[in-house]
Amino acid sequence: MSPVRRVWVTRAEPGARATAERLRALGFEPLVAPLLEVRLIPGGPIDLTGVAALAFTSANGVAAFAARSPERALPVFAVGVATAAAARAAGFTDVVSADGDVEALAPVIAARRPGDGTVLHLAPTEPAGDLVAALTALGVNAGREIVYETVALPPDAEFVAQLPTFDAVLLHSPKAARALADGLRVADPAVVSNLRAFCLSPNVAAPLADLGLAAVHVAAAPNDTALLDEFAAAARSTKANDGQATR
Repeated sequence: MSPVRRVWVTRAEPGARATAERLRALGFEPLVAPLLEVRLIPGGPIDLTGVAALAFTSANGVAAFAARSPERALPVFAVGVATAAAARAAGFTDVVSADGDVEALAPVIAARRPGDGTVLHLAPTEPAGDLVAALTALGVNAGREIVYETVALPPDAEFVAQLPTFDAVLLHSPKAARALADGLRVADPAVVSNLRAFCLSPNVAAPLADLGLAAVHVAAAPNDTALLDEFAAAARSTKANDGQATR
């Protein structure tokens, strides 16, 4: 197999653009074709009565909150570096990052005990994990406000026909992985068997288990940096193996 070069970026914007830029800097050719579309939930100002802190599990949650509330003084707990950066860019100054996933975020919030009020999770309609339940189990008052949704966009037959031109696909969420699986189940097995998937976490990789892909890699940590590190390491390994094969 030739070294990995053309890469399908499936995450929704604006994150897809950032991932594509990092891939270009590494010398790869990204093609952004999201498998998810983010849609903000319309509504009036968010009721923050009794809220002591905000919890964001994605930059989309930050954007959705910022569109509906001018509040920027409350402490913020972010799931990872990218979400924390989005919160700071939106005007928040008291921002703590868990540098992980929802399971890592709850203990970070509990350890800091943000006052006697509620920790409000600005969430999607289908959250990847139950942060409110995790916080409640740790003795933290928590609530949830649904502020956005992600809609699956499975690849159509025309796009699936382009799969032989891709060496790898990057996946950032279980919902995107399920959308990919739906599209690949009707594709030519010979095409699918040459595609490698790089996944943000084991939960993201799970829907791909029975597709017959060439390989399914999982990042060492659930963030974009670790995912791209995994991808770059695999690309280097493939290149080295190809070099040995031609000697």
